[in-house]
Amino acid sequence: MDKYKQRKEIRLRIKNLTPEYCLSSNASICRSILQLPEYQNAPCIFCYVSTGREIDTRPILEDAWASGKRTAVPRCISKGIMELFEIHSWSDLETGSYQIPEPEACCRPVKSSEIDFAVIPCLSCDRNRNRLGHGGGYYDRYLADAVFPCAAICREQLLLEQVCHEAHDRPMDMVITETAIYHY
Repeated sequence: MDKYKQRKEIRLRIKNLTPEYCLSSNASICRSILQLPEYQNAPCIFCYVSTGREIDTRPILEDAWASGKRTAVPRCISKGIMELFEIHSWSDLETGSYQIPEPEACCRPVKSSEIDFAVIPCLSCDRNRNRLGHGGGYYDRYLADAVFPCAAICREQLLLEQVCHEAHDRPMDMVITETAIYHY
């Protein structure tokens, strides 16, 4: 099976998830992130801003702000290219590319070298920490030279036995579901 077929399969599975399961798995996954030493000890985190049926990252972002962590979120700069910018509250966001909340243009840029821990979105992962993204290549390009630990968050019901991956696809350091943490 190729990535295109895997994405199609996972999008169908996402449509069939119950609201109760999504709420429950959101809470468990966020709780696991907040308890990770990698997160707790990170002065500066990178986290995506969730939309639609993605795992809700609001609790992570709000905890980071309350804990005094620098918080960087992505902004699409051009096709396949994103950069990170620091936000301090929801009011620092505006609707950006693909109707995704992004940092306003006036927000401070954050270099990759400043990041201590990252929460990465996916459509799916496998237990070997391979990530299936949405297909735009934004995260693959950004993470190609990253030295900070990356945790992909994925619902257990969306895990694949094996994600199709290529040489340029970077395995995550960990995959966190509502029932397990798959480590390096």
